[in-house]
Amino acid sequence: MTEPHAPLLQAIAARAAASDRTGGDLSPDIAGLHEAGWLAACLPLERGGQGWGCAPEGAAGAFEALRGLGRANLSVARLFEGHINAVKLAMLYGGEQARTRVAQSVHAGELLGVWGADDPESPLTLTPQGGSMVLGGAKRFASGLGLVRQAVVAVNGEAGPLLALAPTGDPARGDASGWTVSGMRATQSGRYDFAGVELAEDDLLGVRGDYTREPHFEGGIWRYCAAHCGGAEALFARFRAALLERGRIADPHQLDRIAAGAIALETMRLWLWRAAEAVEARDAAPDTATLALLARQVTENNCRAVLSLVERGLGMAAHEEGTAIERIRRDLGLFLCQAQPDAKRQRAARAMAESGLRAEDL
Repeated sequence: MTEPHAPLLQAIAARAAASDRTGGDLSPDIAGLHEAGWLAACLPLERGGQGWGCAPEGAAGAFEALRGLGRANLSVARLFEGHINAVKLAMLYGGEQARTRVAQSVHAGELLGVWGADDPESPLTLTPQGGSMVLGGAKRFASGLGLVRQAVVAVNGEAGPLLALAPTGDPARGDASGWTVSGMRATQSGRYDFAGVELAEDDLLGVRGDYTREPHFEGGIWRYCAAHCGGAEALFARFRAALLERGRIADPHQLDRIAAGAIALETMRLWLWRAAEAVEARDAAPDTATLALLARQVTENNCRAVLSLVERGLGMAAHEEGTAIERIRRDLGLFLCQAQPDAKRQRAARAMAESGLRAEDL
């Protein structure tokens, strides 16, 4: 990141340990992103933003911001990536009223999110009622409960998902009690009950099937992968510092790990930047999503390589509770599970097999 962003990222990193718990509070970090202009930077230039994630000229800024937040706190990076995605979807598919409303709320400091996973026992529904529409059901794995004020939600159907922008500020509807995983605790993920929430017609974003249009669906995975990359960079930097502190960095085995880690980090960075630039280009073809899928696999492979070399290089010290290395290791390991990685790898492989192209041709 450029020097002006250093104080923001340092402050977020300094608070990361304290928020690493059930009920951890990321509100100071979100407020910091707003004050620094990062929430609004995700808007198009014509709406007072910098086009982060929604315009070709904003691709580099979004890429570096997500990597920087990944280095500082992966939980904050996860929420910010959701915000970028929500703003992008609203600008791509929303009508003028929806786009204007989103821009106003973002400039006011509201965090947005994208909540796609249905509660299997109560999937999201949308029913016309009078002059409005009423939601039913719930979403699970909804990140940012209590912080996200509006979420883009997918209402699934036979003709494809329909996107809607729904209010999410009612604390009585959110339940994070089921979020009992070891990593990404501070994201406050959980279930949100939408039963009875009324929407206006201009809350609908596009038509059924828009959500999964490429290259903006699978193609957009470069964003959370950029956060993964930043997390691996932070972990590797802590690993190197720990070896220096212990006087072990000159050990030949550790030097091998340092070289392997440096190659892993640069490999994923290069793949991800190529994918980001291609997907966010103004004339991006749907097939560029395959490049992003391949970059996601490269990222996972190399993140797991960094995780492995840190664990082998530090032994039990890598698992010592209360240390930054142990926290980052847990957060990154969980974040890499997003989302359905096996299916994404198969999708990329199938596309390459059917096209006969090389990765460099994408």
